[in-house]
Amino acid sequence: MTGMKKLFAAVGMSAALLCGCSPVSESDGEMNRFISELMDKMTLHEKLGQLNLPSGGDLTTGPIVDSDLAEMIRREEIGGYFNVKGIDKIRELQRIAVEETRLGIPLVVGADIIHGYQTIFPIPLALSCSWDTAAVRRAAEISAKEGSANGISWTFSPMVDICKDARWGRIAEGNGEDPYLGSVLARAYVRGYQGENLRESEVNIMACLKHFALYGASESGRDYNLTDMSRVRMFNEYFPPYRAAVEAGVGTVMTSFNTVDGIPATANEWLLEDVLRGQWGFGGMVVTDYNSIGEMAVHGVADLKKAGIMAMNAGTDMDMVSGSFLYPMAEALSEGSVLEERIDEACRRVLEMKYKLGLFDNPYKYCDTLRAAKDTYSAENRAEARRIAAETFVLLKNEGRLLPLKPGSRIALIGPMADARNNMCGMWSPTCDPSQHQSLLEGMRAAVGDKAEILYAKGSNVYYDGQTEKGAVGIRPLERGDDRQLLAEAMAVAARADVIIAAVGECADMTGESASRTDIRIPDAQRDLLQALVKTGKPVVLLLFTGRPLELAWESENVPAILNVWFGGSETGAAVGDVLFGETVPSGKLTTTFPRSVGQLPLYYGQVNTGRPDGEPGVFNRYVSNYIDCPNDGLYPFGYGLSYTAFEYGEMKLDAEVLPQGGSITVTVPVKNVGDFDGVETVQLYIRDLYADIARPVKELKGFRRIFLRKGESRDVTFTLTADDLKYYNADLVYKYDAGDFQVMVGPDSRNVQTKTFMAE
Repeated sequence: MTGMKKLFAAVGMSAALLCGCSPVSESDGEMNRFISELMDKMTLHEKLGQLNLPSGGDLTTGPIVDSDLAEMIRREEIGGYFNVKGIDKIRELQRIAVEETRLGIPLVVGADIIHGYQTIFPIPLALSCSWDTAAVRRAAEISAKEGSANGISWTFSPMVDICKDARWGRIAEGNGEDPYLGSVLARAYVRGYQGENLRESEVNIMACLKHFALYGASESGRDYNLTDMSRVRMFNEYFPPYRAAVEAGVGTVMTSFNTVDGIPATANEWLLEDVLRGQWGFGGMVVTDYNSIGEMAVHGVADLKKAGIMAMNAGTDMDMVSGSFLYPMAEALSEGSVLEERIDEACRRVLEMKYKLGLFDNPYKYCDTLRAAKDTYSAENRAEARRIAAETFVLLKNEGRLLPLKPGSRIALIGPMADARNNMCGMWSPTCDPSQHQSLLEGMRAAVGDKAEILYAKGSNVYYDGQTEKGAVGIRPLERGDDRQLLAEAMAVAARADVIIAAVGECADMTGESASRTDIRIPDAQRDLLQALVKTGKPVVLLLFTGRPLELAWESENVPAILNVWFGGSETGAAVGDVLFGETVPSGKLTTTFPRSVGQLPLYYGQVNTGRPDGEPGVFNRYVSNYIDCPNDGLYPFGYGLSYTAFEYGEMKLDAEVLPQGGSITVTVPVKNVGDFDGVETVQLYIRDLYADIARPVKELKGFRRIFLRKGESRDVTFTLTADDLKYYNADLVYKYDAGDFQVMVGPDSRNVQTKTFMAE
């Protein structure tokens, strides 16, 4: 008897279901009956096994059937796994589960598909700078399509942690500093990954919201560090994207490494039961981050056994890596430290996840080798990645309209990122194949053809001292050369050129997990290279590679043009060529504030005024809240981004001066393209509550419109404000708004706005 026949025989289901003749109803009642009957047949050991999620390490230690992972499956000690690549391996492990275990319960297969499987999209921070929810959803759809074709049914994405400190390496993995935009994008990711009918779809996978909660606020921007804040701040500034993902139907949630109120998030009952499940109504499965239960001992909270008990009792359902939910939990049950009902609840949630994925209908649903060959890194997927990448690039400066580059130019492409194909995808891209990607040099040469000459020199190493990430080993290392020789070659190439493109910044391994930096300038060797190129007197374009906001005070003052391309994914080379030569007009807008100095961090636009705010930017006043050596505001504000064309904003108008209870106000602003190119503009709306129960931010994003205008075209852009846009959590965590005066602001970014006042009843 096959594993699936054993399973359905055990729960009393008819053989007709196996052939698809009588599909199970989608109703919750049918799912509950199915899982209840299955669990009635399960032993305690089998239930606890479902709660264990080990890492496969890609099975590099031996044949599949003899591996530790395979043996764990045979011993019924595993509900799923992650870190295994290769559809043949995954199919064989699934066969072992359904053919060689008593009940044949299928496995769920996870992976960190953060911004693509093999077709790699821009890093999430870059994607957020498109402000294009359709593009973000499409990137998630394609990521799911490729992952599902290669055996993956579950992605540990999206990461929606709000981050206001650019020192934190994982800022690259999120959507920036704003809770409103972060919420909009969280919904787009979830819907892209999971689709409309996950159980029936072959091309969608389950999403995992992470990291719950507050991971992006780690103290001093140091990874895994302490997080400590008021609950007012949690609910108003950090929780909204998590809640938005839950409301969008995300199937699973991952706990974070940090503590909240001194309690590790994985064992924080207030977070998991009171907020996530109680207040927000989340009904899915909660999984830990990598070994976070085991790390509770290092936090100084509990040894492994007690930590597992604490996590289980707090509402965590599945343990990634530590193994604390296996044999230690059986002992805890016998001792009365954990109730059997709580174990059953956790097991049920894991089984529900598999049911919703359709794995009980067909455990090999995600193991179609024909799909793997057809749907992975296809021409269609690559074209989408190229188009989307170009939307994420942010033009920070364009003095004298240096960009787009003119045909017939002799262009010097100089810098360590110019011919580094293995660095184009950035952090969290373990499933990509850089050998299939163009380098920037190749992409630019393909873009110009015979219309321009591209000269090349590496120019410098990333750092002088040879430490690719100041001590990190480097997953995608760059070959080093002699510093003096590299600079000499660069200067010789620059001397022959009409214009210089400096491809510099961070390398891929300098952002992501465990990649915090105290110095967020362009690394030393590249700064010297850039300064030498500027001294030639020739026009220089800084093509900036980065996974975080950088300190660019010197560059902004001295380099004529700056195009931030982040890490654009597998199609970076082609996308950069499209933008540099004017095939695509840049439209990206920053979702993080770029500092003038690292000493300003954390830095964000939605500041709350002190009693002595800095009222005159650029003018030093001794007894107000400011620095003696630097202005308060950022170098480039949230929402900022230039275009090759120009947009003119007319006068903003409100259709009423009073927002009645239950009513609305319509805000209208005319926008005209007065430049020489067709282009996209993102019109942004902010509000301010002038007097409230608690001090409120000076600006809060509450809406945006991404509009395409042909040159010479104008359009009235409208927003509708209701009482919901004014609400916040007060000191008693009551969600409300205050009757009284408000400001509404509209503009191209958070700094350059026009303002009007209205009253809310």
